[in-house]
Amino acid sequence: MQFPESWLRAFCNPPITTEQLADTLTMAGFEVEELRPVAPPFTQVVVGEIKQAEQHPNADRLRVCQVDAGQGALLNIVCGAPNARVGIKVPCALVGAELPPGEDGKPFRIKLGKLRGVESQGMLCSARELHLSDDHGGLLELAAEAPVGADVRRVLDLDDTVFTLKLTPNLGHALSVYGIARELSALTGAPLNTPDLPPVPVGTPDVLPVKVSAPDLCGRFSGRVIRHVDTQAATPQWMVDRLARCGQRSVTALVDISNYVMFEYGRPTHIFDLDKIHGGLDVRWGKPGERLRLLNGESVALDATVGVIADEREVESLAGIMGGDATAVSDDTRNVYVEAAFWWPDAVAGRSRRFNFATDAGHRFERGVDPALTAAHIERISRLVIDICGTPQTVCGPIDDQQPNMPQPRPVTLRVARAAKVLGMPVTQAQCADVFRRLGLAFTEGDGTLTVTPPACRFDLRIEEDLIEEVARIVGYQNLPETAPLAPIVPRVRAEARQGRFELRRAVAALGYLETINFSFVDESWERELAGNADPVRLLNPIASQMSVMRSSLLGSLLQVVKRNLDRRADRVRVFEVGRVFMRDAAVAATDRDVKGVAQPMRVAGIIYGPAGRQGWEGRQPPADFFDAKGDVEALLGARRAVFEPAAHPALHPGRAARVLLDGRAIGVVGELHPRWRQRWELPHAPVMFELDLDAVLQGTLPQAQPVPRQQPVERDVAVVVKEAVTHDQLMAAVHAAPTDDLLRDATLFDIYRPKAGSEGAAGMAAGDKSLAVRLVLGSEAETLTDERIDGAVQSVVERLRADLGARLRG
Repeated sequence: MQFPESWLRAFCNPPITTEQLADTLTMAGFEVEELRPVAPPFTQVVVGEIKQAEQHPNADRLRVCQVDAGQGALLNIVCGAPNARVGIKVPCALVGAELPPGEDGKPFRIKLGKLRGVESQGMLCSARELHLSDDHGGLLELAAEAPVGADVRRVLDLDDTVFTLKLTPNLGHALSVYGIARELSALTGAPLNTPDLPPVPVGTPDVLPVKVSAPDLCGRFSGRVIRHVDTQAATPQWMVDRLARCGQRSVTALVDISNYVMFEYGRPTHIFDLDKIHGGLDVRWGKPGERLRLLNGESVALDATVGVIADEREVESLAGIMGGDATAVSDDTRNVYVEAAFWWPDAVAGRSRRFNFATDAGHRFERGVDPALTAAHIERISRLVIDICGTPQTVCGPIDDQQPNMPQPRPVTLRVARAAKVLGMPVTQAQCADVFRRLGLAFTEGDGTLTVTPPACRFDLRIEEDLIEEVARIVGYQNLPETAPLAPIVPRVRAEARQGRFELRRAVAALGYLETINFSFVDESWERELAGNADPVRLLNPIASQMSVMRSSLLGSLLQVVKRNLDRRADRVRVFEVGRVFMRDAAVAATDRDVKGVAQPMRVAGIIYGPAGRQGWEGRQPPADFFDAKGDVEALLGARRAVFEPAAHPALHPGRAARVLLDGRAIGVVGELHPRWRQRWELPHAPVMFELDLDAVLQGTLPQAQPVPRQQPVERDVAVVVKEAVTHDQLMAAVHAAPTDDLLRDATLFDIYRPKAGSEGAAGMAAGDKSLAVRLVLGSEAETLTDERIDGAVQSVVERLRADLGARLRG
């Protein structure tokens, strides 16, 4: 919101400077975002009146003007403006004047000179040359009553300052110059000038029939008929200037009057062309299928959630937001209907955003506009219409005021002890009472309490904390004591076995990955197809249609990163993310960190695309596969031994995916992207990826000290023939299950042999067999092993393999 300082001081003029005024408002919660002068500095520019204007003898587009600038003699000034004519008053820069800087940044000085052989003793100025606006179509014409020779800065009040305030949504009562003045009076103690709004004489009994069919939309509706107005009347310059300094350009006199009252008192109103209304008006909710062409030229489709003002034939206005084009005033308008209403904030909020535009009226109504002054503000508009657009025949009808559903103020109680505790400073009941008295709030006092009945304009006073805020800002935030908080500080020591997130990120980065940070909002199709989540957590107000649900997996986000990099000609991508996922879980209770029914675990996920390593002297590396990702998972888990078992996952290849088990609990998955998603994402090669539960990864184990063995271990190799269906896990399980009298220290598969087709018999192997060679490491802490004990242990392993897997020693 912006407004000129002079307009604010017309209502409340405390004896403080502009900077002090801005600081006072900011410290009271009305943040002054910007202060800027109405016009840049310039000197020796006075009001001049053109007495003569003749054609330049040597130029078709120049005129030689005789100008009275209050200097005792007429000045001869050459001017090229098309509107230079006898009788108008314009800004005249005298010789020696200094105008605002031009494009070169240097001030422009007026000197005595000649234009096409004719002497020019100054310069007649446009608004653009004085940096008052961008209009350079002609000279800036001043009011006829402007005194000749007077300083233009004083005549146009150009030493004024424009305030730009950044107001929070709860300050709807301050969205007007008078509203800010009311707060300024309470802050400084300066008197508030509240103008009288006397009723205008009623000259006709005409009343437009109005029916309020939706009291939940409109709580009060006031209107008046005004006949025989001159809509082509010019807006007074003082009103044009004030509107311009509020950021509003002048349109027509009637529109300017409506906008002026909105900035003055915060009351959006609408003026209809009375002769274009068919019958009476009906204030109601819209109906599906109805359409309305607005004043901005847009045509919008309506439904039952949008409030409208309609006549007997069609919809004429979007309630509380914008009027319709069908009943807009024009140069031919002679009779008007002035409307001022109280629209319930919930009935207006969000409607303009639905149609992709915003209006000053909607901005105010959705924050709350005073319902008690609709009739008084119509009187203000009526007086301005009579004074500016009035004719000898102008007459006003009586105000039709309907109040079907006025808001009822609810008293709010302030406990003085509670206020002192929240503010952290001692406040007395007398101080609180003085604050409410200065703010004009009606209250009653009790024993240590004050019960406030909020006025109709204060929609933000609902709970005790709102009243405490009022006390704080009127007493002054700068007066609050700067007391350091006192609280016992107990360091949160992380368990020694638990790894920190930062250390984990460094560990993943050390494996060659780059970290990414992605939105938690994803496309719903990712959840259904990549994560297998049929019921994701949906957003009530998504920022984009393709970001409508919360993710339950990090894989989709990483795939998107890979795709984006491939589209930019990257051939090798290794990225990871540590982030939160969101899943429905009825067992989750609401706490200060959790939302009821929604689990929010942390995950770590990585994806590898392209060669397993960077190209070196040995040539191009082969593409990364399942075992590269599996190796990285094992590296992250450290000394803890994970178990990988085949698993089905909607995002992963059915034969190249595994579930990761740690201490018998599933903590994630690892595998290659499913071929159908590779085709869908148009990836030349299939990436491999993993996703793990973060808490499981961070929970480590402490190293246990072991005595250095005094005896050397013994190694024996065993090659057995088994069926092709035997897996590595089955082989290792059988080896470790053998009764070796605790001599077996380790076992490693180091060779797999399959005979070529047609040569099975030569190796003593049948079709469908394979040979697995295992290296056994045997040892004892207590004694040196003998051949008999070693052979017995090896034989036990062979026997166990034969019993569990049907294995036989390879000949």
